[in-house]
Amino acid sequence: MTIEIFIDADACPVKDEIYKVAFRYKVPVCVVSNSFIRIPDDPLISRSIVSAGPDAADDFIAERVRTDSVVVTADILLAERCLNSGATVIGPNGKPFTADSIGSAVATRALMEGLRSTGDITGGPPPFSRADRSRFLSALDLALVRLKRSA
Repeated sequence: MTIEIFIDADACPVKDEIYKVAFRYKVPVCVVSNSFIRIPDDPLISRSIVSAGPDAADDFIAERVRTDSVVVTADILLAERCLNSGATVIGPNGKPFTADSIGSAVATRALMEGLRSTGDITGGPPPFSRADRSRFLSALDLALVRLKRSA
């Protein structure tokens, strides 16, 4: 069993944190994006640039994850697909997506999308904070420890 981290990287604010944790645990990272993103020059870190299609990065990640994969994404529908494949999924804010929470997350996403389309809601999520970054580091560390123990 080879643990690997996949990053839905185009808007991910915690890439540097992922690299630091990956180096500590010697876990490979696949950075998936629609355009060029700088990555550390290290054999543990790979880059996959996909077409600019709306779900190209999601499809790339969802087709490759396994039960020993960790996916970092804020995309709820990608999170659902990865959970269905048995992957561990963490949002950049450190909140894990789980089989128990994904249904309500998908429903809330649909509701908010509907409200935004009618103009009832125009804002987005709150700004990314230091607490989010700290919570993310803890969640990623915990996920890797769990996967390594079960290997």
